[in-house]
Amino acid sequence: LIFFRYALTTTKKREEKCMKLLILIAYFIVLITIGFVCRQKATDVNGFVLGGRSVGPWLTAFAYGTSYFSAVVFVGYAGQFGWRFGIAATWAGIGNALIGSLLAWVILGRRTRIMTQHLDSATMPQFFGERFQSNSLKIAASIIIFIFLIPYTASLYNGLSRLFGMAFHIDYSVCIVLMAILTAIYVIAGGYMATAINDFIQGIIMLFGICAVIGAVLVDNGGLLKATQKLSAVPSEGWTGGAFTSFLGPDPLALLFVVILTSLGTWGLPQMVGKFYAIKSEKDIHKGTVISTVFAIIVAGGCYFLGGFGRLYSDKIAINEATGKPLFDTIIPTMLSTLPAIIVAIVIVLVLSASMSTLSSLVLTSSSTFTLDVIVPASKKKMNEMKQVVIMRIFIVFFIVVSAVIAIFKDSHPEVTFIAQMMGVSWGALAGAFLAPFLYGLYWKGVTKVATVVCFVWGCAVAVLQLIVSLCGIDVTGWGTVLGYIFKSSINSGVVAMVGGLIIVPVISLITKKQSKEEIDNMFQCYETMVEVPVKESLED
Repeated sequence: LIFFRYALTTTKKREEKCMKLLILIAYFIVLITIGFVCRQKATDVNGFVLGGRSVGPWLTAFAYGTSYFSAVVFVGYAGQFGWRFGIAATWAGIGNALIGSLLAWVILGRRTRIMTQHLDSATMPQFFGERFQSNSLKIAASIIIFIFLIPYTASLYNGLSRLFGMAFHIDYSVCIVLMAILTAIYVIAGGYMATAINDFIQGIIMLFGICAVIGAVLVDNGGLLKATQKLSAVPSEGWTGGAFTSFLGPDPLALLFVVILTSLGTWGLPQMVGKFYAIKSEKDIHKGTVISTVFAIIVAGGCYFLGGFGRLYSDKIAINEATGKPLFDTIIPTMLSTLPAIIVAIVIVLVLSASMSTLSSLVLTSSSTFTLDVIVPASKKKMNEMKQVVIMRIFIVFFIVVSAVIAIFKDSHPEVTFIAQMMGVSWGALAGAFLAPFLYGLYWKGVTKVATVVCFVWGCAVAVLQLIVSLCGIDVTGWGTVLGYIFKSSINSGVVAMVGGLIIVPVISLITKKQSKEEIDNMFQCYETMVEVPVKESLED
């Protein structure tokens, strides 16, 4: 119906819109086909949630990268941070590559794969439950994930609204429903393996798409040199010029907080860490590390670099009448509105790819966590694996429907800011609660259950306090210089939650009861298993 509706428009517009639709239709067919082809690998829990722990380096690396960078980054963060910091916002992308990808793979990848397989854990809550021998910790972690991943999931739809409106002039709710249905089909059908293969395709689209968009925007502004000269002339408070082309931008401290939150935060996000559970072999870790890092440099670095030129379109960007500031979600769409139809089509598929890949990862994480860590333990009857997979599929539908309804409700009621604020603190809450106990739990025998509980409470408490401050519009300037700066934004408080957790866990662990030596030694014995390698990989003494 949509296709025939556009067929009635003028010839030129009809050709452009038909081209965009044909690209989208081809894209959708590929995604759904892969979902059904992968059904045979999603018949048990291990296959549905982890792809049988046999996923290669390219699929794992791309799955990691596409789960990392969504429409929130491309449309929201790139526009917002590009506006605030100019070209220096590219540091956020570099941090995402070096800290969020390279170091994450090096420090977490191998140990996560070994320990989680030894403990037979398929989710992060299961890891906490087995690592600290505590069912209550497992349930608590599941509840935290359930609460804070839903608004994060709902936010993924936001980046599509203006792009689809600009390209097709169709209702936002139609975009949401279409994206939700297609994601549900291939995730429910093929589980993790279908998600990983589709992430690989979506990642390739993102790589070529971001390069094409950057090139088109720079050409539209006379090339890199001329665009940079124009940007250097834009004034900023305390600067006569050059603020937005300077090495560290007009606010280096705020930029540092952005880099830390968006880079180090991934170490504690269950949908990101879960990718390491499925790695196939040692050599795959080495390849995956390189691939994931290069992917992040191009996609994240490209997104933030593109957003840095947003102020060149300041006369066209919509302004929030209440605050007098630009609507950040409109910056990137405005930059793209003057580009050729083929570039716009590529961008639409790029944003769809980024959103659907992250959405599939989030709903698979949410459903598997809730099923395996809450529903199955609470069931009085023992469930076979087929029944567990069925329940997971039901919860995938539930999470997708709930997030879609929230996104539609938020769009039709712009005065409701709760969901937007909730999303802003969800990243900080999850990373603040989980990063420290997970990281220390992989390396240090001395981490205690009490320290993990305190860190859970700490991360959630900081996030909830930030949410209250944001929703109620509380003036934090009277709280003192330090506290006022911390709760000035969810970015600052999120960083404090993470760094605070890294301090709290070792301190509390030193003064609280340890696990039995026999129990903890048995857990860490998995790292001492001997393996043979060829001499080309390890020299003889």
